[in-house]
Amino acid sequence: MNATNHYDAIVIGAGPAGLTAGIYLSRAKLRTLIVNEGTVGGQMVLTHEIANYPGVESISGYQLANTMKKQAKSFGCDIRANVVISGLELAGETKGLTLSDGSSYTSDSVILATGGRSRTLGVPGEDTFKGRGISYCATCDGDFFTDKEIIVLGGGNSALEEAVSLTRYASKVHIVHQFDHFQAFEHAVEEARNNPKIDFTMESSITAFYGNDKLESVDIKNLRTGETSRFSTDGVFIFIGYIPNTELLKGKVKLNQWGEIQVNPDMSTNIEGVYAAGDCIAKRFRQVATAVGDGTVAALSASAYLHNLKTKKQLIPA
Repeated sequence: MNATNHYDAIVIGAGPAGLTAGIYLSRAKLRTLIVNEGTVGGQMVLTHEIANYPGVESISGYQLANTMKKQAKSFGCDIRANVVISGLELAGETKGLTLSDGSSYTSDSVILATGGRSRTLGVPGEDTFKGRGISYCATCDGDFFTDKEIIVLGGGNSALEEAVSLTRYASKVHIVHQFDHFQAFEHAVEEARNNPKIDFTMESSITAFYGNDKLESVDIKNLRTGETSRFSTDGVFIFIGYIPNTELLKGKVKLNQWGEIQVNPDMSTNIEGVYAAGDCIAKRFRQVATAVGDGTVAALSASAYLHNLKTKKQLIPA
């Protein structure tokens, strides 16, 4: 074992959950490495403004991520970002991680904080207007559309529940759904149908987004007739599913039917010494604040595990 490449804990993922875990572990004087396949901050950096993070009136996702990164590093946490993980071994007392550049690391514990991503439409203009009229989070961005006319795309529980919550801000909410029926629970459908601010465009989907500095209109195609019409709107909230970033973990840790990591209340997985936190785990609410909470619990649990592990090793006769 190469001592210079061995850590007490390796955190995979540098979103709010992973960075928080790194802060707690490093502050506890545990040698910690955070490895991230993308930019530090995860989905958080895509948020133009975060106005519901406790203690912070308003901050961009990028600024909050950078502050968390600096804090983790100040406690001694090592961070490697924009790398590709080519190998991962979670079974056994010593865990292993290999990167595509040939470097490898080992650890006594691992925290999986790989995050996730909202399912996208993949149509023209979507990437252009993300954060400039297109949102995937009603709780994050709802108040930016006060007295505005908006569209909610989707027909599941999330879409209908968020559409109802958005009526607290928007003057009008248009639900656009590709089928002639909803996949949501009946109570969610009834609540949406009984809301006077909501109307419905069924058997339809958005095929393009348009605007200048911000989103101004969309093309809505009727999937039954094939007819497309241009619709002016101030914003579109897309709720067509969520994809956890757990492709790397299939067969290595227990996942549910949606690919989310199954965890216990202490954020432990089915593998001893392996914990998980943030948007990659099975849970209902996904916010920066909940990710931070998950990361805290995972780090404290991993710290307790590492303490017990070291105590056991000290008791073993030489």
